[in-house]
Amino acid sequence: MHRGDDLEDDFVPDDLVALSDEDDLPNTDDVSGLLSADEDGGNDAQASQLQSAAALEKKRKRRAKEKERKAKKRKLAETVEPIEPPSIATQPPVMLADYLNSMQAKTFNEMSGIELADVQIPESAIADTTMWTGPRSLDQLVDFIIKVLPKLHTRLSQRPKSNGAPTLLYVAGAALRVADVTRVLRDKRLRGEKGGDVAKLFAKHFKLEEHVAYLKRTKIAAAVGTPGRLGKLLCDTDALATTALTHIILDVSYRDAKQRTLLDIPETRNEVFRTVLGAPKVLNGLRQGTIQLVLF
Repeated sequence: MHRGDDLEDDFVPDDLVALSDEDDLPNTDDVSGLLSADEDGGNDAQASQLQSAAALEKKRKRRAKEKERKAKKRKLAETVEPIEPPSIATQPPVMLADYLNSMQAKTFNEMSGIELADVQIPESAIADTTMWTGPRSLDQLVDFIIKVLPKLHTRLSQRPKSNGAPTLLYVAGAALRVADVTRVLRDKRLRGEKGGDVAKLFAKHFKLEEHVAYLKRTKIAAAVGTPGRLGKLLCDTDALATTALTHIILDVSYRDAKQRTLLDIPETRNEVFRTVLGAPKVLNGLRQGTIQLVLF
């Protein structure tokens, strides 16, 4: 008699059942593969993050280095004073005459060579100031006049005889420069106790009539002005006399913010040669040797 759960002696397990049982077991190769893939993905992400951080740090350091380089360059530029070109005024009269002639040719470009020769300033009228080796700046102007122009120094300290008749005309390019020069020429070392007033003549804030009235009632030793205002007073009025005039100083060493001198600017250059040096009474004085032209 056989029990229900006993196997027959010749029982052979079904292949399908055996396979089915094996499929239920975990595949160690597949699991290790999955684990390996997860680990590789994590490593790649970590490496990418490290590379990005390194790139950012490198970029930050490069920017910091560039900023430091620019700061050093800016600081160096602030500490090093700009080198100004030498002033034409340091040249001897023969070279100054050529320079002035070339500037006049720009003003009178419509004239022929023969006509230009009639208005040119002779070399003999130009003062030789080569003995002065110091800077041609306003803080040196008083010493320059005392040492290089002793005759002018003497006359500036004397009492003028007539109203509106200076011994010196100082030609500067702008109103602010005129004001600065005027303050320097009022120095007691030049005027002493008897010297006349120093007139400040420019169009800004002052009408021509005001200057005419001032000159007619005032004894002046020097007149400092822009070429435009000086030219009008010389050519259009009788308020600025040349009877006592012995020196004219052109402020050619000073450079404005654009590095231009008095004769570099077309407008002021034209006014200098047409209405100041070109005024008949002035040009005659230069030619006759009674007026000396000084480049400072």
